[in-house]
Amino acid sequence: MKHHTIIEPFRIKSVEPIGLSTEAERCEYLQEAHYNPFLLRSRDVIIDLMTDSGTSAMSAHQWAGLMEGDEAYAGSRSWERMQAEVQDLTGMAHVLPTHQGRAGERILYGHLGGPGKVFISNTHFDTTRANIEFTGATAIDIPIAEGRDPGLEHPFKGNMDIVALEALLKEHKGKVGAVILTVTNNSGGGQPVSLANAEAVARTCKAHGVLFLLDCCRIAENSWFIKEREEGMEGATYRQIAQRMFALADGAVMSAKKDALVNMGGFLALRDAGLAEACINLLIITEGFTTYGGLSGRDMEAIAIGLQEVFDPHYLDYRIKSTTFVGRKLHELGVPLMRPIGGHAVYIDAKALYPHIPPHEYPGQALVCELYRLAGIRSVEIGSVMFGTYRPDGTLKPSAMELVRLAIPRRVYTQSHMEYVVETFEEVMRVRKQAKGFRITREPRFLRHFTAHFAPL
Repeated sequence: MKHHTIIEPFRIKSVEPIGLSTEAERCEYLQEAHYNPFLLRSRDVIIDLMTDSGTSAMSAHQWAGLMEGDEAYAGSRSWERMQAEVQDLTGMAHVLPTHQGRAGERILYGHLGGPGKVFISNTHFDTTRANIEFTGATAIDIPIAEGRDPGLEHPFKGNMDIVALEALLKEHKGKVGAVILTVTNNSGGGQPVSLANAEAVARTCKAHGVLFLLDCCRIAENSWFIKEREEGMEGATYRQIAQRMFALADGAVMSAKKDALVNMGGFLALRDAGLAEACINLLIITEGFTTYGGLSGRDMEAIAIGLQEVFDPHYLDYRIKSTTFVGRKLHELGVPLMRPIGGHAVYIDAKALYPHIPPHEYPGQALVCELYRLAGIRSVEIGSVMFGTYRPDGTLKPSAMELVRLAIPRRVYTQSHMEYVVETFEEVMRVRKQAKGFRITREPRFLRHFTAHFAPL
């Protein structure tokens, strides 16, 4: 019998209470947070869809692994297990443990970057771009044209534009620090990258003698899409597909807080011994010794286990289909979305939802505040707040898209929680013409979306 209901392939052994609030209370909390969901207190959030990073529920096996964590400063058993797992998955000899992905980015791009350097990606995520630009280098995004059209159906909208890549490598010859392929393409709507596109990027980089890197924090989810959508991949396992993609790259940075199913951790994996040695020096100075980086032994145990569990076909099938369930329900309500639905999140096209709010009044920020006000749902803007820049005359140069991400934590929420989210959008759609924009009243130079203050217009 074929069932239509998506069931979680696990049982719940421990529960965490959710604090329920009234709309009046949430209006007050939102004002206190300067209309920035990052500044809300967790206890005042009902459904937290701000990020899937570090918010996973760990398995019983992982919790048991915590008790086996070897906390030795050097050469711990837990490090050996994590190192072996990462080496098997990536095929790369040199593994550097870090406390999270952006620490690996800081080490790698701090070494490769600098004024005059250029980094090219299908789409840099916020911390990647910030770590690159902090060195004085330039970050350039070249997704395929289809990836910039939210409503267009395409199986691999996360792909990199190979023609543009070739042109940029010629234009910036000798200045390219690295080409970075982000899988899945988070800032591009959580869209997958095909294996064929990764192969084309690798060939192009090799022809130009340029370093090719993977931002691989959601590579298991990307592998699901490859197996389902790319011709000739039906017989491969999800792990084998990931290994084939890693085999194309010279290095990889992973935030283990996503597809390693843990709450903290990451790593940097490299093939070249010379590059690894330079990065190890920075690792020791800023993170810790080579066999723990910024991690405890128990963290490394959980990562080693999580990197195995994430490739379980039942888990991945549930993960992608349950996210698709939310997207399908919102689509049926007429909510404009980034389509097709990605693996870890549903992305709302706030520009289409609120056509009366111009980019300089931040329609995405309007939506994240509305979702919290109506239902206590915390989400995140991925548009001109996160990626907008200023022209020399001080006016906003808006982002290519104005998206709001509903990132679904792994193994945390049930279908009824997601139906609550869908029900909230019924009201969002009903009152959408009444929504107002925002202005920024305070912002830092880098990563302003984390701490900026807003005021309603």
